[in-house]
Amino acid sequence: MINFENTEIAFAYRSNSELSKAKLLFKSVASPFVVKFGSTMLKLATFLHIPVRWAVKPTIFKHFVGGESLKECTSVVETLSRYNVKSILDYSVEGKSSPTEMERAYNEIMSSVSFAASNPNVVFSVFKPTGLINVNVLTLVSEGKSLNQAQQQQYNLFLSRVDNLCAAAAQSGKPILIDAEDSWYQKALDEIIEGMMAKYNTNQAVVFNTLQMYRTDRFDYLKAAHKRALDKGYVLGMKYVRGAYMEKERERAARMGYVSPICETKAATDKNFNDAIKYSVSNIDTITTFCGTHNQDSVNYLVCLMESNGIAPNDSRIYFSQLYGMSDNLSFNLAAAGYNVAKYVPYGPVKHVMPYLIRRAEENTSVKGQTGRELALIKTEIRRRRRSR
Repeated sequence: MINFENTEIAFAYRSNSELSKAKLLFKSVASPFVVKFGSTMLKLATFLHIPVRWAVKPTIFKHFVGGESLKECTSVVETLSRYNVKSILDYSVEGKSSPTEMERAYNEIMSSVSFAASNPNVVFSVFKPTGLINVNVLTLVSEGKSLNQAQQQQYNLFLSRVDNLCAAAAQSGKPILIDAEDSWYQKALDEIIEGMMAKYNTNQAVVFNTLQMYRTDRFDYLKAAHKRALDKGYVLGMKYVRGAYMEKERERAARMGYVSPICETKAATDKNFNDAIKYSVSNIDTITTFCGTHNQDSVNYLVCLMESNGIAPNDSRIYFSQLYGMSDNLSFNLAAAGYNVAKYVPYGPVKHVMPYLIRRAEENTSVKGQTGRELALIKTEIRRRRRSR
């Protein structure tokens, strides 16, 4: 059994100064008032074009983000690789919807695919579909409604760009992860991604869909998608996460009068997640698993499943992943034990990554026990280093 309490391994890549800053950061994030006030001030400063880069970049940005550009991420990628932790560089610019901004996002994602191809320590590419298309268009397609000429052109361009990104990933030999979105337009994305899998996953998983397992229908979808993959002769690539839009999903369902697609309890979500992991491991020859979680119980569960099924820790068909700046006790102890681990490393200009940083702070405050856990581990390591002097 892996000892996830080993803070010496977990924080070996962090200097004493970085640990002290991390301690202060998570102490601040633990306070809902501080987070709410800070988030409001950051949003206001961004809206009023007040420079905040000087305050953000050396603090919260440095802890959770790899850099402002692919080149700037290189040092983080190299540092992580020294501890057998690989990287996934995620262009985390959110809320951009003009054609020019979408084209810029597409070009940047394509650059990240090329960067991954040339760097052995970057093992996946990734993109968020709504960075490339208007949500309203995806919603109409998901509902089976017709598009006007302008919408159809945008949709066709989106399909072309998704295909180009998947083709580039296939040529590079590095898989590409496609992020999940809100439930009311995920249907269109599921269909598109399955089409990409049928085209590029004939020998191995190149294209990965993302299943948010807090959705009540996702385990059934997994089994149905697996059957279609078997029938058509391709490998299913699946990234499993619990989900990031719970409050938004429930609020919309209540407002519009339909049954919420979200599990009623955390226990139900946990079961859904673990059931999906078990199903994937049981079908390892035809499903490649990407386990994106900060939940130690689920990590242990997958480790035990691998052991009981005689699957080697470094089997390329199973990857573990956590966000950069979080759950280092999971990532680095898994890597030290020989398992495949990749940190999700966001990047982008400070002013454009602000929504991501605000969301990270708010999520750390809302997820029960997460911030306290991070803070306790950091304090433990600081005390251990002091004693060992």
